Amino acid sequence: MIYITLFATYLTNFPLLPNSNQLFVFFLPNLTAISWRTHLIPAPERGNNLDISCKASFFITTARFGKMETGIISNQQELNSDKMSNSMKKALLVLNCIMLGIGNCGGPMVQRLYFVKGGSRIWISSWLLTAGWPILFIPLICSFLYKRRNGSQETKMFSLKPSVFFSCVTLGVLTGLDDYLAAYGVSRLPVSTSALIMSTQLVFTAGFAFLLVKQKFSPFTINAVFLISIGAMVLALHSSTDRPDHESSIKYYEGFFMTLGAAVLYGFILPSIELTFKRAKQPITYSLAMEMQIVISFFATAFCTIGMLINGDFEAIPQEARNFELGEVTYYVILSMNSLLWQFFFLGAIGVIFCASSLLSGIIIATLLPVTESLAVLFFHDRFQVEKGISLALSLWGFISYFYGELIHVKKMKPGLEVGSTP
Repeated sequence: MIYITLFATYLTNFPLLPNSNQLFVFFLPNLTAISWRTHLIPAPERGNNLDISCKASFFITTARFGKMETGIISNQQELNSDKMSNSMKKALLVLNCIMLGIGNCGGPMVQRLYFVKGGSRIWISSWLLTAGWPILFIPLICSFLYKRRNGSQETKMFSLKPSVFFSCVTLGVLTGLDDYLAAYGVSRLPVSTSALIMSTQLVFTAGFAFLLVKQKFSPFTINAVFLISIGAMVLALHSSTDRPDHESSIKYYEGFFMTLGAAVLYGFILPSIELTFKRAKQPITYSLAMEMQIVISFFATAFCTIGMLINGDFEAIPQEARNFELGEVTYYVILSMNSLLWQFFFLGAIGVIFCASSLLSGIIIATLLPVTESLAVLFFHDRFQVEKGISLALSLWGFISYFYGELIHVKKMKPGLEVGSTP
């Protein structure tokens, strides 16, 4: 009887037999009959089909295998639910590009409006860049409920492994520092100038992407980076005339170098997020990307909260709201919109990295520079000079060059995939 039980257990646990339960059900009665005839086990009394102990072994082992098979099916269903079709991934890429565009153009405008109309707290402005992270729980919960409804009962709300979590903590602290540098620059510089300097992050993103994730550069990608960088340099031709009259030269150059530091740091953060994706020892899904963004934003907000506490900004908010030029209610509306728009930016950026690469995220941010410039002309009455029109044309040219190169790359890949799919 011991040999029968060991053999049955071996069959149910042997990994190379996908239908070992069927083999077990087939072999057990025959193995039992052979054991009776060779006197390995005592034969049952006439009228009984199976020994009681044999019956118990049979049903226990069968139940055990059924439980294992259910777990395997559940895991397979969860893996299948995490898979994403190419059409879905393209739609998700478009959606994240739209969110990135809204945040990249609207965020600096509302942030600058806060300073123009009476706001002066840099730590508050930097805190608002990531303080809207609880909004991300809405799509995360919807994704969780969708997976549970489709049969993935073992799906967890949070699936970050410790290695990915601690990487996000580091990225969160760096993002908080980057938020402060960017907010300081916006408080000292016009929107057109700060947006111009921030667009140089494309060069740093390309460099760090090459070093960290071994980004390959096609001629079209190099052309895109070159054209968009030239567009930023063209805008620099008139930047000296943008210094506000009430701003001293020292404050102006402080803002200039703070914004340049923010561009360098964010050029490092984008490829670092992509590197975290590549080194994560778990399946990378869009839900996981949202979890990473929640952790990054939480610790960035915590970093800025410490700065606010030290600077006494929480106590100054009511008084600043009462003295705000557009009214107290409008003051809080501007703070709320500032937080919401920047969440669009950060979620869109990490979504583009998930669907494509950090380089594409940097290209989109830099390409939208002329749009931000145009909005500054419309809302803050900045002068729209010839240089801005030239920069807009160069940025669009570089953007089209990048996507044309990607289209050619996809067409070259299709014949290879078709050949590889044939038996």
